[in-house]
Amino acid sequence: MRIPYRSLTFWIFVGLFAGMLSGRLFGESILPLAEPLSDIFLRLLRMAIMPLIITSLTAAVIAVGQRKNLEILGAKTFAYYIASSLMAILTGQFLVNILKPGIGSTIRLEEAVTEIPAAQQNLGDLILDIIPENPFQALAEGQVLPVIFFCILFGYCVTQIKDPYRTQLGEFFQGAFRAMMRLTRIVIWSAPLGVFGINAKIVATTGFDAFRTLGFYFAVVLIGLFIHASITLPLFVYAVTRRNPFRHYRGMPPALVTAFSTCSTIVTLPLTMEAVTGNSKVSDKISSFVLPIGATVNMDGTALYECVAVIFIAQVYGFALSFGQQLIIVFTALLASIGAASVPMSGLVMMSIVLTAVGLPLEGVALILAVDRVLDMFRTMVNVLSDSCGAVIVAKLDGEDVLTA
Repeated sequence: MRIPYRSLTFWIFVGLFAGMLSGRLFGESILPLAEPLSDIFLRLLRMAIMPLIITSLTAAVIAVGQRKNLEILGAKTFAYYIASSLMAILTGQFLVNILKPGIGSTIRLEEAVTEIPAAQQNLGDLILDIIPENPFQALAEGQVLPVIFFCILFGYCVTQIKDPYRTQLGEFFQGAFRAMMRLTRIVIWSAPLGVFGINAKIVATTGFDAFRTLGFYFAVVLIGLFIHASITLPLFVYAVTRRNPFRHYRGMPPALVTAFSTCSTIVTLPLTMEAVTGNSKVSDKISSFVLPIGATVNMDGTALYECVAVIFIAQVYGFALSFGQQLIIVFTALLASIGAASVPMSGLVMMSIVLTAVGLPLEGVALILAVDRVLDMFRTMVNVLSDSCGAVIVAKLDGEDVLTA
C-alpha cells in the first residue's frame, strides 16, 4: 500500500488548500511569505524550461529522424493537435449558441480598452515570427515558438550528416536531456511550496469575488471545458488505444494542479513529461517530441474559450452573427490558439485578433476581464490534459504499448 504523504500529488493538494485557507484567514499579511515562495518556484521552473525544450526536442528529432519516419511522426502529432483543437472549438460554439449567455445581458462597459498590442498584429505576422532571425536572441528572450522551430530544423539537419558527427551530436543531446530530466525531478518537488504561495497570494489579494461575476458566461465556458476534458479527449484516447483512458488520467493530478495554479502549459511541462512517461508508459523519445511542441501549439482550452468569449461578446452587443461569421471565428480561433504563448493571460491577448477578424469592437475584451484569470486556470488544465493525451495517442500510433497496468 502506497503511503499518501510520500506522494507529490498529496503534497501539492496540501499546498493548494493550505494556500487558499491562509490567504482567506490572514489576508495580505501572508504576502511576505507567499510571494517569495511563489517567485522561487516559478523561477526554478523557468530555469529548467528552455534547456529542457532544447535538449528534449533536439534529441527526439535526432532519434526519430534516424528511424527515417520523422515526417510521419510529425504528421501524426499535428493531425491530433488540429483535430482536438477543432473539436474543442466546435463544442464551445455549440454551447454558446444553445445557451446564449449574452442575450438579454445587463452588463455594460465601465471603460473601454484603449490598447492591446496583439490587435496591431495579424496572423501572417505571427506565423512569420516563428522563424527566428537570431535563435540565441529568441532563446534569451524566452520566445518558445522560434526556439522550437530552430530545434526541429537543427535536429533534422543532424540526421542528414555522416558519422561520427551524427552519432556524437545525438549522444550529446541525449545525455544533456537525461541530465535535464534529473534536474527537473529535483525542481518539481518544490511544487507544493510554490502552489501554496501562488494560491495564498491570489486569495489574499482578490478573494473569491471573481467566481461570483459573469456567472452564466463563466458556467458556459466551464461546461465546454468539462465536456472536452471528460468526454472528447477520453474518446480520442480510447479510439486509438482501445484501453481505459482514465488509466492515463490517474497520473495527471500533479501536472493539472500546477497548471491550475500557474496558468502556463510551459511551466507545467516538466510535470507533464513526468506523468506521461512514468504513469502512461510513453517513451522519452515520443514524449520529448510531442509535449514541448504541444505546450506551445496545442491549446484546446484556449481555443474553446476564445470561440465562446467572442460569440458571447457579440451577443452582449446585440449582434446576431451569421453562420459564415461564426465559421471565421472557428478557424481564426484555431489559428490563434496555435499562436498563443504558453503564459498566463495569453488567451485574452490572442482573442483580440479574433475580435478584429470578425469585426467586433475591440473594447468588448473588457467585458470578460473580471473572470478571465479564473477561467485561465481551468483552460490551462485542459491544454495540459490534451497535450498529455496527444503523447499517448501518438505513442500508440507509433507502435508503443501504452497504458499498461
